[in-house]
Amino acid sequence: MAGKRSAPRASGALGAARLSTGHWVACIATALTIIAGLGGYGWYQGLIGNITTTRVDTDEWDRPTSVEGVMNLLVIGSDVRSGENADYGVAEGERPDTMLIVSVNVDNGAATLVNLPRDLMVDMPACEPSEGYEGMSPHQGMINSAMTVGGVGCQWKVVEQVTGVHLDHFIMMDFVGFKDMVDAIGGVEMCIPEPVDDPKAHLTLEAGLQKLDGEDSLGFVRSRYAQGDGSDLSRIDRQQEFMGAMLREVLSSEVMTNPVTITNFLGAVTDSITTDDELTVETMTDIAISMREVDLGKVQFVTVPNGAHPDDENRIMMSQPQASELFEAINAGVDLSGGDDAGSSDEETDESPVAPEEVSVEILNNTGIDGLALEIQAVLAQEGYVVTGTGNPELRVPDATTVYYGPDDKAAAELLAGTLENAQIEEAEGLEQTLELVASADWNGFVGDSSAETDLSITDDLGGVTAEEAPESAC
Repeated sequence: MAGKRSAPRASGALGAARLSTGHWVACIATALTIIAGLGGYGWYQGLIGNITTTRVDTDEWDRPTSVEGVMNLLVIGSDVRSGENADYGVAEGERPDTMLIVSVNVDNGAATLVNLPRDLMVDMPACEPSEGYEGMSPHQGMINSAMTVGGVGCQWKVVEQVTGVHLDHFIMMDFVGFKDMVDAIGGVEMCIPEPVDDPKAHLTLEAGLQKLDGEDSLGFVRSRYAQGDGSDLSRIDRQQEFMGAMLREVLSSEVMTNPVTITNFLGAVTDSITTDDELTVETMTDIAISMREVDLGKVQFVTVPNGAHPDDENRIMMSQPQASELFEAINAGVDLSGGDDAGSSDEETDESPVAPEEVSVEILNNTGIDGLALEIQAVLAQEGYVVTGTGNPELRVPDATTVYYGPDDKAAAELLAGTLENAQIEEAEGLEQTLELVASADWNGFVGDSSAETDLSITDDLGGVTAEEAPESAC
């Protein structure tokens, strides 16, 4: 049953080459949709036997609570290139290039796909060494680095603990399988606004509306520096565009009723994926049945809310409280396809006599939690506050989380305290133009961190798109 905790599993090594750069998720979503329409084609169960499985012991860490009726899949890929995949360059190690959480609500057929960019910096938990992996100590690092040092189990743990989303299963795919899948459905029609020449991605395309075969589709979703601004975020936008186009291609064609096409497609899928050993045929079928009458308006793509990291212009960090609200809603199975704009908070901000950009604050950690001041700094810097320093309190050591302020800075203190779940304000001598935030034992995070009830809309508030929405075409 979706959402139930998995039984204990022994850890194990991965046994297959994996796919990179996010294109595999289009195949996963498409494969589920096709399986849902198989009906009398009983032979597909034989194809499922081609899937490579691995074991992960998810009882090794404290896990988020699962929710009945919600199936969350971790879809990951790596730069491991072996066998036929060696044609796409040389890369040492096991480095996830892109990761997504695919959340399927089995009750209403909605699906939300959240990209976790590889440049995202997060607080990494410890992972014990296991079967060829050295493990790691707690530290702040790129979210995709856990696979390299701890294997898929470590990556699973990191994503769960960073997002608070209970993951039921994981799926991986490889380069060559992706090409075969696209070719099996006859290609995917895409608008290419400008000519593309990217040797690194093995891609050369003329501008215009055209149907991409498997090789060109692979290049399109792998291409980074020859398109857009060269960032990973820009590439993710193109990957999401491709996913939507691929789903529309399948559902608007005769793929669902063509046994030969289905056979070829599912053969490519099952030859290419690695899953945990509890993602059974029955579980796949349950997911597929829930999406039998899939509404493309309820299949949504979004990148986790993010912004530049204050200490490294080449890295990004989650934007709060939007990221927490998104993950809490996903884990609770909240329908994010509609939702009204949360205008009340905007109105309150407009009425404030000061803006975050005008507020300087020093952050002091009185909780005993290592690294908390830096975590708070990252969130406040993302919201626009000017953080002048971090450390431990010496002059003022309150029992409760307190924002201290000097003359004429009460409004700034109220603004800052209003972003926290539980903080009092107090005037203090000797403070001029800089607030002092002392996080104490009652620290409970930022407003919005703990509530799954939200008016957040992926399309209206987070810049996401649905699978039914073709982007404005330049063709």
